[in-house]
Amino acid sequence: MMIINNVEATIHSKIVYAGPALSGKTTTMKFLSEYYREKVMNEFLSIETTSGRTLYFDYLLLFFKNRRYSLKTHVYSTTGQDFYAITRPDTIRNLDGIIFIVDSVKDAFMRNVVSWRELEHYLNKDFLFIPKVIVFNKQDLSPKIEKNSFLAAINASKYYNLEITESVAIDGEGVIPSFRTMLKLILENNTLLNPPILEQEKKNIVI
Repeated sequence: MMIINNVEATIHSKIVYAGPALSGKTTTMKFLSEYYREKVMNEFLSIETTSGRTLYFDYLLLFFKNRRYSLKTHVYSTTGQDFYAITRPDTIRNLDGIIFIVDSVKDAFMRNVVSWRELEHYLNKDFLFIPKVIVFNKQDLSPKIEKNSFLAAINASKYYNLEITESVAIDGEGVIPSFRTMLKLILENNTLLNPPILEQEKKNIVI
């Protein structure tokens, strides 16, 4: 949940990258940390197995500022490995937005659907309204899943605050536009930001 400290003029938000194993969540966050290196407030943290797979979560803290308010964005990724699935509810607790990384490789179709439905199970009705960006990653590979088939399988039309993008995370393509889309959704849809003084300030934060 977004936290606003008017005394310190600070807004805290939490974004979680989710999706099946090997979809590109960690690769995406590593590029994010490199692109925003001057805005990163911590060393990129990735808790991995000895084989380089995410064990618990990845974590990154980004700092954006305008003339008055600071936006501290806590960015996490869930582990994709089912063996460590018990950690996922903790990672997604109190989030403000989800960036769902779809593995566009055709054979991964059902793994994507299962991962999405798991989020739906954990978040219940809140999932309908939480800001969401679905990113079809690995657009450089083929054969790829049909986007419309995946969107139909998850009944995407029933969700609010949902945007669709594409990426090739290994090259950084599409990573930053997808992240900016998520921040925009969060800032525009959070009811805590309705007071007029904040309404103007949120538009001035440079992302």
